[in-house]
Parts: sequence; C-alpha cells; structure tokens
Amino acid sequence: MIVRIELAGGADLHDWAVLRGALWPDGSTSEHRRDLAELVDEPQAIVGFMARDLRGTLVGFAEAALRIDYVNGCETSPVAFLEGLYVVKEARRQGIGRGLVEAVEAWARLKGCTEMASDALLENTVSHAMHAALDFEETERVVFFRKVLDPPPSLS
Repeated sequence: MIVRIELAGGADLHDWAVLRGALWPDGSTSEHRRDLAELVDEPQAIVGFMARDLRGTLVGFAEAALRIDYVNGCETSPVAFLEGLYVVKEARRQGIGRGLVEAVEAWARLKGCTEMASDALLENTVSHAMHAALDFEETERVVFFRKVLDPPPSLS
C-alpha cells in the first residue's frame, strides 16, 4: 500500500481521534478530539504524523512528545517519546508503522534528540514485537504500585 506521511494539523482532528480511540479505547472519539484540539493548540506538547492512502483515508498515526524529565533507560535529555503508534489492521505489515516512526525520528533529530523511547504494557507482546522490529531495544521492565491513603484526621 502506498501512503503519504504528513504532519498532523487541525483538519485531521476527527480522523485522528477515531484512530486514537482504536488504540486507546478507554476514551470516546469526542474525548480524544477534545484532547487533540488542546494539544494542537500547544505545538510544543505533542507532534502527530498521519499516514493516508492514495484516496486520502487515514490508515495510521504516530504521536510523540519531547520529555525533559528522566525517561527510563535513557541517558540524555530531551528524549523523543513515542506516545502512540497505530496502523489499521488491513494496512499492517506493509511498512507504514516504520514510515511513521521514521517521521518521528526525523522530527526528534531536528529537536536535538539523540534518543527515542517508548513503552508498552507488560502483557502487550504484539507491541513488544513491533518495537523490536523497529529497532527499539528493551531497557528494563517495571511494575508500578500504588496505595490509596486514608484522608487526614479531622482537626476539630
């Protein structure tokens, strides 16, 4: 499949939100659209790249951010962080994900980054395989914990 990869903009919000919902189904399309509208208004927050087929149909996207805080497994700052990568099922295994990641890499180099990072849930072995195929190296595995605290005692 031949695609063109372009920097995302305001005109892409609806299509982008639909695919975002496929990757992160916890939010509705309208919630994703609202989040994206805020992010597009703040261009330093996140960058998006869209992959469209010859008919103009969105078949994939990548989102990345510059992180200046510590990023697990990295030694430099800032680090380009691949926040999300998604290609529709019928367009997978055709190099579209690689093309999107290469667009993020080019953007990252222009921003002065020498490292790019990403993450995936421990059980998401499909994502692990995709990261390995795109030349990411696993740096560590982490299990996060939390404890809900009781409210402070009343002072009365």
